[in-house]
Amino acid sequence: MHYSFANRRRLFLFLMATPAVLYVAAVGLWPLAQGIGYSFYKYNLLRPARTQFVGLQNYIDIFSDATTRKAILNTFQFTFFSVGLQLVLGFALALLLWRDSRFNRAVLAFLLIPSTITPLVVGLIFKAMLGADYGIIGYFLSDAGIGPRSGLLTDAGTALWMLILIDCWEWTPLMTLILLAGLKSLPGDVLEAGQVDGATAWQRFRLLILPLMLPSVFLALTLRTMDAFRVFDSVFVTTGGGPDDATNTLMLLGVKEGLQFFNVGFASAVGNVTLLFIALIATMLLLVVRRADVRINGK
Repeated sequence: MHYSFANRRRLFLFLMATPAVLYVAAVGLWPLAQGIGYSFYKYNLLRPARTQFVGLQNYIDIFSDATTRKAILNTFQFTFFSVGLQLVLGFALALLLWRDSRFNRAVLAFLLIPSTITPLVVGLIFKAMLGADYGIIGYFLSDAGIGPRSGLLTDAGTALWMLILIDCWEWTPLMTLILLAGLKSLPGDVLEAGQVDGATAWQRFRLLILPLMLPSVFLALTLRTMDAFRVFDSVFVTTGGGPDDATNTLMLLGVKEGLQFFNVGFASAVGNVTLLFIALIATMLLLVVRRADVRINGK
C-alpha cells in the first residue's frame, strides 16, 4: 500500500511521540486516576480489610475539619503573599538588570544561585540561621529583644511569614529571569517612540512596558503560583507544620495523612482538592490577564 508523504510524516511523528505519551500515562495519568478512585473510600493501609466506599465523605471531612481548613487558609496565605512579593521584587530587579552590560550579566549569574539550591537544603540553612539558641541571625535577634524569644520559626505569629520570606529569597531570582526575558523581547522601536514623544519613565512603564509584558507576567505568575501552592519541602524541614498548625499546608497535611497515619483515602482527597485549587487559580489568572489585555490593547 502506497502512503503519501503527509501520511508517512504523520505516522513518523506519532511513533516518535508514543513513548512520551505512554510515559506520561504511566507516571501521571494512572496514579491520578488511582488517587481519584481512592478518595471515595475509607482506606487505611494498616486496616486494608476494613476498606469501605464512603462516597464524598472524605471531601466533606476536608472542609468540616478545623485542622484542614487551617491548612487551606495557610496555603492560600502563603501563595498569595509569597508570589505577590516575588512579582514586585522580580519586576524591580528585572528593570534594574534590563540594560545589557558586563556588570549586569555578572549580577544575574550570582542572583540565580538561590534557585539552584533544593528547597530542602534552603529550609535546613534558614532553620539553622534563625534558631534562637545558636543561629547566626536568630541568636542576635533574640539577644537584642527583637521578635519572640523562642525564635522566629517557633512562634505561631511569625513562623508563616518567615517561610514566605524564605520562599521569596529562593524563587525571586526565577521570577526575575522570566520577566527579564520578557523585557529583552520588547520591541525597541516602540519604546524609543514613546521616549521621543516625551513620555516620562512612569508613563512608558504604565502605557508601554506593562501592557507588552502581560504574557510574561502571566507565565511567571502561573508557574510560581502552581509551585508555591504545593509547598512542602521547606515547611517540612523548618517547622513541620507547627507551632499549633500555624504553618500546616495542604501538601504537608496530605503527606502526613498518607505516610504517617496511612489514611490513603483521605490523603488522596487532599491531593485532589489541591489540584482543583491550582486549576481554579490558574484559570482565574488567565481570565484576569486576558481581561487586562483586552482593556489595555483593545483586542
